[in-house]
Amino acid sequence: MSEDLYPKATPEVARRRKELTPSATEAFEAFSKAVFAEGALDEKTKQLIAVAVAHVTQCPYCINGHSKLAKRKGASAEEIMEAIWVAAEMRAGGAYAHSTLALNAIGEVPHDH
Repeated sequence: MSEDLYPKATPEVARRRKELTPSATEAFEAFSKAVFAEGALDEKTKQLIAVAVAHVTQCPYCINGHSKLAKRKGASAEEIMEAIWVAAEMRAGGAYAHSTLALNAIGEVPHDH
């Protein structure tokens, strides 16, 4: 990935976002903090889920940040890569499952009588 494709997420960008929308930014930050706090799921598991979802949403900022956080929370490289493979399978599985719509649209789904 070219460094020029996505600008760096800097403290200046974060400050400007907050200046433009302080209430929404503060609400999002509080929401994020609550979501990633230890609960029924431990923080490592939550970060592994975030790594997987970040790959499905294809957010380079999220991939970078949550991969580092997962490692900091104790996830191994193997666990991180397995989470990514789970995401890949789920995305592929979604496409495969939705083939039902295409098959139905073109009249290729047998109907019960």
